[in-house]
Amino acid sequence: MRAMLLQSPGARRLDPVDRDIPTALPGEVMVRVRACGVCRTDLHIVDGELPDGDIPLVPGHEIVGVVETVGDGVTHLGVGDRVGIPWLGYTCGVCEYCVSGRENLCPSARFTGYTIDGGYAEYAVADARYAFKLPDGFSDADAAPLLCAGLIGYRSYRMTASSQRLGLYGFGAAAHVIAQVAVHQQREVFAFTSPGDAAAQALARELGCAWAGASTETPPASLDAAIIFAPVGSLVPVALSSVVPGGVVVCAGIHMSDIPAFPYKLLWEERVVRSVANLTRQDAIEFLALAPTVPVRTHVQPYALADANRALDDLRGGRVIGAAVLTV
Repeated sequence: MRAMLLQSPGARRLDPVDRDIPTALPGEVMVRVRACGVCRTDLHIVDGELPDGDIPLVPGHEIVGVVETVGDGVTHLGVGDRVGIPWLGYTCGVCEYCVSGRENLCPSARFTGYTIDGGYAEYAVADARYAFKLPDGFSDADAAPLLCAGLIGYRSYRMTASSQRLGLYGFGAAAHVIAQVAVHQQREVFAFTSPGDAAAQALARELGCAWAGASTETPPASLDAAIIFAPVGSLVPVALSSVVPGGVVVCAGIHMSDIPAFPYKLLWEERVVRSVANLTRQDAIEFLALAPTVPVRTHVQPYALADANRALDDLRGGRVIGAAVLTV
C-alpha cells in the first residue's frame, strides 16, 4: 500500500513510501481508507511540538474507511461496513478512569496517528472498540472532520453546559462544526478569528453566528462561556476578560503555547479555566447520532493522499477554510 510516513521527530515533512498492507489481529478491523482529515494535532506531531510519538509513523486520526477484514472476536462490525476511526485508539478498560466512564484519561491509552499508525495511507488497522459506524448523509470527505473536529468540539461544547452566549476562539475545523450545533440549539455564537481573516469570518456568519470578528476585538455582549480552539495561550486571559462571573473558558487543544501571567481579577468571581483531553466512546456515540439531526454540514478542502505535505503547509499557513481532508 501507499502511505505518507513521518520518518523522524520534527521533520515537518512526510515521505511517500510503500508498505505491506496491515493485518487485523484479534479484536481489530482492517479498513480500506477512503478519506482522512488533516487535523492541527497532526501538524503538532509532524512539527515536533508533541513528543513521544511512535516514529516512524503514519499520521492521521480522522479516518473514514470500509472494513475489509475482521479479526477474531469482533462481532459488532462486518466486512463492508463504513466506519470512522478517531484519535482515541486503545484503552486498558480496567483502570480507575476506564471503569468510571473517563477512559479519555486512561494512562495506558494509545492514539491513532500518534502511537498507532493512522490514516494517511491506503489501509489502516484499528481496535474494533474504537471504530464507529458512520451515519448516512455524509460523503466520505464530509464525514472525516466529524471524527476529531466534531468529537473534540462536542466534548468541549458539553463543558459549557447551558451557556446561552458562546465564544469560539479560532474558527477552523472544530469551531465550524460545533457552531452549527450551538446555533441549532438556539445558542448565540460569537466567532473570533485571526485578525484580518475575512474568509473565516464570512464562513462564521454564513453558518449563523451572531457576530464574527478578530480575537483582538471585544464582542458586542459578554460571554457565558468560551472555547479556545486555537493553540494560543495568550487567548486565555483575553477570553476570561469577556466571560461573565461564573463563566467557563475551555481549552480544547492537545497542545497550546504557554499561558501568560494574568491578574487574578480576571479569574475572580468564580470564573473557570479547564482543559479537554481526548474523547470517549460515549462522546462518539452521542455526537454521531446528533450530527445528522442538525444537520452538520462540513466545509472541506480536499487533497490527494500524495499532497499531504501541501495540506499540512496550507494548515500551517492559515490557508484552510473549514477542514482539510485527504481523499484516498
